[in-house]
Amino acid sequence: MAKRHPAVEKKLVGLADLVIDAAARKKDPAIAIPVRSLSNVTFNVKKGFIEMGKNKQMRTFFNVGMAKKFMQTMLVADALNELQKADLTTSLREIYYRTKHTMGDSHENTFDDQAESDPVIEDLEVGLSALREEFHVRAENAGTIIGPVVFEDDGDKVDCAKLGKGGYSVPSIVEEEYLKIKKCTADFVLLIEKGTQWNRLAEDKFWRKYNCILLTGNGQPPRGVRRLARRLHEEKKLPVYVLVDNDPWGYYIYSVVKQGSINLAFESQRMAIPDAKFIGLSSADPESYDLPRNVGIKLNDKDISRAKELMNYAWFQKKEWQVEIKRMLTSGLKYELDALANKDFQYLTKTYLPKKLKDRDWLD
Repeated sequence: MAKRHPAVEKKLVGLADLVIDAAARKKDPAIAIPVRSLSNVTFNVKKGFIEMGKNKQMRTFFNVGMAKKFMQTMLVADALNELQKADLTTSLREIYYRTKHTMGDSHENTFDDQAESDPVIEDLEVGLSALREEFHVRAENAGTIIGPVVFEDDGDKVDCAKLGKGGYSVPSIVEEEYLKIKKCTADFVLLIEKGTQWNRLAEDKFWRKYNCILLTGNGQPPRGVRRLARRLHEEKKLPVYVLVDNDPWGYYIYSVVKQGSINLAFESQRMAIPDAKFIGLSSADPESYDLPRNVGIKLNDKDISRAKELMNYAWFQKKEWQVEIKRMLTSGLKYELDALANKDFQYLTKTYLPKKLKDRDWLD
């Protein structure tokens, strides 16, 4: 069962009231949606995360270019309110199907595919200042955790130190009312970009030797993984170290964990971990660990363009990060974590990470 959020339910009903009130006054119904783009975010240096600006776009009904989007917004809001009243959770996919139908006698669908409905949920998140999880909408479980931590999930005890090499599948909704952290004796969290490296670390029992929690989102970490990492950091005072590929996309994954995402900057205060550290792969590591150039991958035009974009972001203006990105661009190569296997299959667990941790060799 879901946990009802009366304040969220009130906001959703308020959208319907807005339309009724506008109709009674013979006015054009309109919704103000904050602009979700780089132009409308600022980096709060003191807090250490991205914040959404005040720019908004009005979504009106009596506008040919906006009428369909307005209707879609109301349809999705109605479905979300239905979930609140029924005390249920559902998936992004089911929201799409719940709100899809053909309009009247036309051949026009409310939604043609899920790529139309998902952004509407994000619009409602920022427009109503409520997280998707508070709307009772979950994504597919896409993360895994192992280590000395015990959860209570729907009344069941889950000891992540006693789940073999497979670990525990991180739910998409990890708030206290759904997932309780009953016990945690770890010294730190290692958030790993790739499942391949997570598997290696789990198989080699790295978490046991170094008393840590291994967490992965299998690529860009989903919100459940980021939120769980934040809870472990905040509630259990655990340092968080991020292990990603040495490429612009790895850098960006780290920045999303640390400062929050541009697209949903309003969520940063609950998701971002400003104290998170980048433990690798660094552009200095190929030389430091004697990785041959032939295991590097040549930067393509998209990589180069993305790297230059990152250098212009306010949160990458630290001298160390400017040096880091320039060094990668100068080398003309990017390196995947998998490249460490060129040295030895267990090089990551027996040499690379132990040395990084011992030397406190990370970027902030």
